[in-house]
Amino acid sequence: MTDGAHAATGPGRTPREVATHCPYCALQCGMTLREEPDRVTVLPRRFPTNRGGLCQKGWTAAELLDHPERLTTPLLRDPTGGGLRPASWDAALDRIVTGLRAVQEGHGRDAVAVFGGGGLTNEKAYALGRFARVALRTKHIDYNGRFCMSSAAAAGTRAFGIDRGLPFPLADLGRADTLLLVGANPAETMPPLVRWLTEQRERGGRLIVVDPRVTATARLADLHLQPLPGTDLAVANALLHIALTEGWIDREYVADRTTGFEAVRRSVAGWWPARAEALSGVPVADLEATARALGTAGRVIILTARGAEQHAKGVDTVTGFVNLALALGLPGRPGSGYGCLTGQGNGQGGREHGQKADQLPGYRRIDDPAAREHVAGVWGVPAEDLPGPGVPAYELLESLGTPAGPKALLVFGSNPVVSAPRAARIEGRLRDLDLLVVADFLLSETAALADVVLPTAQWAEEDGTMTNLEGRVLRRRALRTPPPGVRTDLEILADLTARLRGGAGDSDASDPRVVFAELRRASAGGTADYAGVSWERIDAHDGVFWPCPAEDAPDTPRLFADRFATPDGRARFHAVEHRPAAEEVCAEYPLHFTTGRVLAQYQSGTQTRRVAALRRAAPDAFVELHPDLAGRLGIGDGEPVRVVSRRGELRAPARLSTAIRPDTVFAPFHWGGAARANSVTNDAVDPVSGMPEFKICAVRLERVDAP
Repeated sequence: MTDGAHAATGPGRTPREVATHCPYCALQCGMTLREEPDRVTVLPRRFPTNRGGLCQKGWTAAELLDHPERLTTPLLRDPTGGGLRPASWDAALDRIVTGLRAVQEGHGRDAVAVFGGGGLTNEKAYALGRFARVALRTKHIDYNGRFCMSSAAAAGTRAFGIDRGLPFPLADLGRADTLLLVGANPAETMPPLVRWLTEQRERGGRLIVVDPRVTATARLADLHLQPLPGTDLAVANALLHIALTEGWIDREYVADRTTGFEAVRRSVAGWWPARAEALSGVPVADLEATARALGTAGRVIILTARGAEQHAKGVDTVTGFVNLALALGLPGRPGSGYGCLTGQGNGQGGREHGQKADQLPGYRRIDDPAAREHVAGVWGVPAEDLPGPGVPAYELLESLGTPAGPKALLVFGSNPVVSAPRAARIEGRLRDLDLLVVADFLLSETAALADVVLPTAQWAEEDGTMTNLEGRVLRRRALRTPPPGVRTDLEILADLTARLRGGAGDSDASDPRVVFAELRRASAGGTADYAGVSWERIDAHDGVFWPCPAEDAPDTPRLFADRFATPDGRARFHAVEHRPAAEEVCAEYPLHFTTGRVLAQYQSGTQTRRVAALRRAAPDAFVELHPDLAGRLGIGDGEPVRVVSRRGELRAPARLSTAIRPDTVFAPFHWGGAARANSVTNDAVDPVSGMPEFKICAVRLERVDAP
């Protein structure tokens, strides 16, 4: 029986239950699954992150396990054309291996690419990186987390020497006297987190939200700053300018624990509040009130999220808020600090163990000779056989099917046809491939284009580990085995590896417990050190915080108490200057366009759009615009509109709301087809992180005349 599961025996046997975690966001709420004769139900479970609470997505998560659209057999496309048809596993795997060999023999090893996901377990993310570098020996692997956490990760690494979304336990949020949320809307993206915001307010704390829209979270705030999209860095620099002017800097902390402050002091000297107001639209009085709340409180936390990070200057924007946190002396103090709200379920662990283009397990750099030697030793291959760094996700997707780019792609846990910027172009690139393989449990928009589709197990049918937004490693436990005809991702990778090598499969390679043990060895000594994290220890302590270098060593719920993860133990300030968005408004495209989420949907919507209750709550896409703008354009509430950029267009009904600025329109990104928001978004990327500029581009808005 799976660890953590139990079932009573005797007459009237009680249903089998297992303690596990929600399959959606990085909060990874604890839940209990119960298998009853005709269905699986979700029950509350008290866990430190959610204390028994779940959002609507969590409560309905089990409905997908037996969904009528679930894939239970491989699908093959006839090479001469036509649709997908059912096939055997042998036929599907043979088609893949034959295709991969033909591509690599004709174009070289790097002509095959792998694209992963931030929802994969640690074991699967690790195995995917190993498969790419050892079985395929290609440098081309990246994942959709590049579209989520990469800018915050890069900013955290260069400032602190380490990237962990929250370097403190989530409970610290409830203890903060002032909490600043920048580009974050947890009331809709991770609702159980709001209980910590409520606790913070009930203790007398102040909540300040920076967001271009009056979101559900902004409505909870004591103060809401509503900047023009793309101007958060100007706001950050102005706040630091005010703190310096008013003498709120912790000069002892800066002198003892940081370097580089003088350059930052000089750089923000010119960011007087009136200049920031002219750029961002945030009134001087609100900037001053925010700086005062941050500079005079005892415990202060600054959090960023995608609204600040998904820009072509996302790394610098996050750095601006990190500079502010360091100048105020926040990191490393209980109830204080800087952090970012990780989005995807395993957005933290998924970027630590090898599915990023430039990394090896343990958050090691792939171009570090010592890192290569260590990991190659664990994998039993010569270090020189490991490929070098690949390219970030968008650059990889953009190169597919081109003369110099990969000709074959394997996709695990991602749907780039909906989630990638300039999505129509990426859809075309996928169609240009010689071979597209997608592993999924539903026919996503990307899977519908594939030459081979492999049906995979769902979250309640496999064991493994996840790492939540706090850096807490958790146990995902299987309630049941996958349906007949369905395999786990680990089994698929093990089978493909065996066939590529011309030998029999290795059953250990598909055992998540064995894979995790190898991950621990590969990560040992790295920045994200899991060597002391065992499944048994996780079970005994509601998870284990990395780094944890040995089983007899303590884990690390709070980072930076004594030193930062830099060679000299000091955090780094970096001077950063505001610069305009990659694409500014003009006469032809006079409006700003931004994207985001809604409460009842998740990511590209492949899962949540198929859950009846969630579909009722959020049935369709929409375009949110201010009534003043609607009046100027003659658009009524509910009327179909077209949002047009230089890259494409989306069509959806108008939703009139005073929650948005009159110069900005908003659309959620959970839908494909004509309502695909990412048909419009800009593919300009941050030069450091490779993050695309999802959150701002120039558009025009048009009525769509009824037939």
